[in-house]
Amino acid sequence: MELQQRVLFTILVFGLACSVHGIVWYEPEQVHIAIGANPDEMVIVWNTVNDTGESKVLYGSGGKLNQTASGSRTKFVDGGEEKRSQFIHRVVLQGLSEKTEYAYIVGSSLAWSNSFSFKTWPRGEKWSPRIALFGDMGNENAQSLPRLQVETMQGMYDAILHVGDFAYDMDEDNARVGDNFMRQIEPMASKIPYLTCPGNHEQAYNFSNYRNRFWMPEDENKQMYYSFTIGPVRFLSLATELIFFPQYGLVPIVEQYKWLKRTLAEANKPENRAKHPWIVAFGHRPMYCNNDDVDDCTHHESLVRVGIPILHLLGWEKLFMEYGVDLAVWAHEHSYERMWPVYDRQVMNASAQAPYTNPKAPVHIVTGSAGCREIHDNFTTNPQPWSAFRSLDYGYTRMHVINTTHLYLEQVSDDKGGLVIDKMTLIKERHGPHDPNPRDVTPKGDPLMKLWNTWGKYVNIDTYSKK
Repeated sequence: MELQQRVLFTILVFGLACSVHGIVWYEPEQVHIAIGANPDEMVIVWNTVNDTGESKVLYGSGGKLNQTASGSRTKFVDGGEEKRSQFIHRVVLQGLSEKTEYAYIVGSSLAWSNSFSFKTWPRGEKWSPRIALFGDMGNENAQSLPRLQVETMQGMYDAILHVGDFAYDMDEDNARVGDNFMRQIEPMASKIPYLTCPGNHEQAYNFSNYRNRFWMPEDENKQMYYSFTIGPVRFLSLATELIFFPQYGLVPIVEQYKWLKRTLAEANKPENRAKHPWIVAFGHRPMYCNNDDVDDCTHHESLVRVGIPILHLLGWEKLFMEYGVDLAVWAHEHSYERMWPVYDRQVMNASAQAPYTNPKAPVHIVTGSAGCREIHDNFTTNPQPWSAFRSLDYGYTRMHVINTTHLYLEQVSDDKGGLVIDKMTLIKERHGPHDPNPRDVTPKGDPLMKLWNTWGKYVNIDTYSKK
């Protein structure tokens, strides 16, 4: 009995020490990085359970940790029943040299992380970035993740674009699923910039898990859309979900449209298009797809393409055509699909022999097959003419921006052991508007019934349906 009492006393004292001093809860985890607002910056983000009183990164080149940067931390309280809280730390490293390997550790005087490293990009536009793209990767059945981790560690990529839908879902089990997912991606997200956009599975509590966990360039206000450049490419990260969840506000829908038009116009100024001739947009829900489900592409018109129901305002496809978006990358459908150049549901191939050489409209791909618990979304038996290639294999997309005129894409099948099952080279000898005055988009249907409960309170359906 005396021994048992001593053991119990020891456990009690240790537990009180942990709860008072928080030593074991100060350990950093879920480390991931993103590019900063300037070319010589890198943003380092991590989580701790308790407040550490400081947020620091020790870093340096040549294997040394001889530089220190400090940042800030915010307390994030999940919206679930338990109201679980954690602290999310953010430090911006500045004045980094180009093409340099930096080692770093994160934490505080109370606890430090393991050692990580990243390599900075070349300065300027005259280099050829390699990027991995995918969407819809979950905590369960993340089939493509091990292969992506290995390829990242082998130096195959300069960045990753995760095109919405994380963890399935980050808010589940009072955000524990989100924590586990962020731990899963840490081996690659701590090594190369992990750039994101929100999907429908992030919408809980007004996207609070997504907004708090990720810090993207030029998105200090957490509006969830932003622009950045890699080499000769101008990327636009778009928040498609704003138009699908108007209960979180109508103003953000309008503001994103205005931002998109303004950003595209700025990108098309001759001096800017000369520096970054490629314009690539990515967002979660696609404008085009051929999946046999009840989603927007096949059985309903895409809100992303045509805008809000009935009124058909604030759609993006006409902007893409007018300002010469070269490539649009989507996910949401748990499959891979490559389209022919298309506008307003019409194929706009450059020629029968070379459809992707100086195409007359944007090219769209859907890459949502990284792997999640919802398995696959099958294809319709009668695909539309603008569908060029389809696959239900788990996998992901690789992008190699070869130069200012050639952009290469290939689809990797994880089911087939990493085999490349599709590839395409987009060739643009002259970048600019596909059509400076494109015709209006003509909706073939209206997602009225699907979104009745959502939009009915905002749109006087009876008034507009009679026009």
